[in-house]
Amino acid sequence: MVERKVLINTLSEWLQPQLFKDYCPNGLQVEGKSHIKKIVTGVTASQALVDQAISLQADALLVHHGYFWRGEAEPVVGMKKKRLQALLANDINLLAYHLPLDAHPELGNNAQLAKQLGWKITQGMDADMNTSIGLVGEVPDELTVEAFSQQITKVLGRSPLVIQSGNQPIKRVAWCTGAAQGFIEKAAQLGVDAYLSGEISEPTVHSARELGIHYFAAGHHATERYGIKALGAALAGHFGLEHVFVDIDNPV
Repeated sequence: MVERKVLINTLSEWLQPQLFKDYCPNGLQVEGKSHIKKIVTGVTASQALVDQAISLQADALLVHHGYFWRGEAEPVVGMKKKRLQALLANDINLLAYHLPLDAHPELGNNAQLAKQLGWKITQGMDADMNTSIGLVGEVPDELTVEAFSQQITKVLGRSPLVIQSGNQPIKRVAWCTGAAQGFIEKAAQLGVDAYLSGEISEPTVHSARELGIHYFAAGHHATERYGIKALGAALAGHFGLEHVFVDIDNPV
């Protein structure tokens, strides 16, 4: 068991949210029990995940995508009311970490995706590795576009959307999980053979073709399952807590 404030302080120490200009509040978003024994983790605090946390009798729900996003409607009505009401009625803490979790050099989404795929991290897409949202690295063996795609499919359990640009093999790769398709030009400037993100937009296709870089859209949810799971496991080991990761299927 751990006090809520101790848990939050530890997360702040590990993830350094003050270093990021984010689109949502990082940290405690909904206050619940003051002492925590059981944590449920998941990618997004959807109603389905909240319901699972209730069923599992969690004291805290720890997610990557929480609530109160910049630009969203403020009234607590409809879907927002139902989600908040369920958390408050069951005294469950909701903690969310967005960009800080993307960037963490060990527990972050990008670092954990590289671990799953067996890629060697060589640098950040930004100069400071501690705050770089995207990463650059190398695959163990040079791969064709088809073989690279097959590896992603095997590990993530879903086939990526592939925009092939030429026939060059893949050795150096840049990646950024989630909705990071806009970083493709930065990736091309770094001289990599391929760039991977979670989502794709219509202009991304033209960018890949014109920049001469292979592009892989592997799924927002699929690429961001591993950071929050690793964070929950690290907290469980640090404090002796019970931890359950719940994967709510999402094809996007």
